[in-house]
Amino acid sequence: MKAPHSLIVGGTRGIGREVTCCLAAKGHQVSILARRLPGNTVKRLPRSRYWSVDLTDAALLAKTFMEIVEKRGKINNLIFLQRYRGDSDAWQGEMDTSLTATKNLVELAADRFAPGEKSIVIISSINASLIVPYLPVGYHAAKAALCQMVRYWAVLLGPRGIRVNSVSPGTVLKEESKAYFLDNPKLSALYCRMTPLGRIGRASEVAEVVAFLCGAQSSFVTGQDIVVDGGLSLQWQESLVREMLRVPNEGAAKAKKRNKS
Repeated sequence: MKAPHSLIVGGTRGIGREVTCCLAAKGHQVSILARRLPGNTVKRLPRSRYWSVDLTDAALLAKTFMEIVEKRGKINNLIFLQRYRGDSDAWQGEMDTSLTATKNLVELAADRFAPGEKSIVIISSINASLIVPYLPVGYHAAKAALCQMVRYWAVLLGPRGIRVNSVSPGTVLKEESKAYFLDNPKLSALYCRMTPLGRIGRASEVAEVVAFLCGAQSSFVTGQDIVVDGGLSLQWQESLVREMLRVPNEGAAKAKKRNKS
C-alpha cells in the first residue's frame, strides 16, 4: 500500500516540526514548505523533503506546489501551520501569510488530492476567541478567520471527499520554549495549577491530534475546531483569579458565615 503524501506548510519549528516528525514516524511521505530550510538534524527525517518558498509570492507558491506534485505525487493531506514573522507591517503580513497564502494553496490543491482519505488541517489558536494583549490584532483576526475558512471549505469541498478541520492549541511546550519554562518554575507551576489536567501540554500532543484528523479514524469529521489546551479555556476568568488568590466564592463565604453564627 502506497504511503500517504502529506504536504506541511511551516513544518520546521515548534508544533510544525512535531507534526513533521509525527507523520514521518507514522510512515507518511512528507513534503514541507518553509521560509528557510532547516538544519541537518531535521533534514535526516525519513521520507521527508523540504522546499524553501515565499508564501506571499502566489506565482512562486503555485510553481513550487506543482513541482512537489510532479516529483512526489498527488497529496492526501494538506496541513497549515505558518504565521507571519517578518519586520514590516504586522497586519498586512499576517493577512498575506496566514490567510491569502492559505486560500491560494487550498484552491490550487483542491483538484490535486490522491484517491482515498483526503484531509486539510489548519492550525489556529485559542486566540481566535481569547485575547492576549501582547500579540498583535492581526494575529487574533487571522486565527479567527482561519476557523471560519475551515467551516466554509468543509461545506464547499465535502462533495469532493475532502475533510477540513482546525486545531487550536493553547500554551504548549515546544523545543524552542523549554528553557524559558525551566528558567521560570513559578510560571510553570502557575500553568499547572490553572489547567484542569494539571500540567502544561506538549507540542507532540498537538501533532497527534493533527495525525488523527489526517487518518481514517476521523473519516466522518469535518468543519470542526479541536481545542488542545488541557481544559484551560473552559474556565471562567473570575473563578481562576479567585482560586489563585484563595478568595472563596459568595456562596462559600455565606456558608462559612452561617457556620460561625
